[in-house]
Amino acid sequence: MIPTSFPPKEEIARLSARMLLEVKAVHFSPKEPFTLASGLPSPTYIDCRKLISYPRIRSTLMDFMTVTVMRDAGFEAFDNIAGGETAGIPFSAMVAERMGLPMSYVRKKPKGYGRNARIEGEMSEGQRVLLVEDLTTDGGSKLSFVDAIRETGATCGHTAVIFYYGIFPETIKTLGDHGVKLHALCTWWDVLAEARASEMFDSITLDEVEAFLRAPRAWQEARK
Repeated sequence: MIPTSFPPKEEIARLSARMLLEVKAVHFSPKEPFTLASGLPSPTYIDCRKLISYPRIRSTLMDFMTVTVMRDAGFEAFDNIAGGETAGIPFSAMVAERMGLPMSYVRKKPKGYGRNARIEGEMSEGQRVLLVEDLTTDGGSKLSFVDAIRETGATCGHTAVIFYYGIFPETIKTLGDHGVKLHALCTWWDVLAEARASEMFDSITLDEVEAFLRAPRAWQEARK
């Protein structure tokens, strides 16, 4: 069912951050930083995949994503909802159900056998496709998915995520240069604000996290 309530963006961001904290999808560890896929250190880590195990939270977040996309992109803007392998697949299915649209998913690379396809499900020329993922950092990983969608003759000018890092200024430009607009529910700044309000972490930890968020590249360079 298509959600009919439209909370303000600020309230969506606050509640989304609160839900991520509530299920302990957010991890802060300044003293023993996490290693990101890039090989760089980070005092923050977020696990959006965990959300699929919480029915009330996943349902609310998908309502939020649906209304955010419809409000920002249009009520009749899409013909197909595509999930990025693998984290985006369950979320794209839930958004597609809410919007009453076909769902497909995009592989990171061809299977290497059979049809050797990257697109699973039905996607046809001229369809307007929304790419759904769990999160984005600098936006780079989305480009390959978008290109695979466009190779079918469909268009893809929008991607929606639950969580956007919001600390790398090149992200919006990277996506924009590729003709893609980002829609996100919350960022690290929203999570930090909610973490301070809820007192779930000590102030020393949160101060160090904020130092990272304000200058992530410098923080990483100092701790390589």
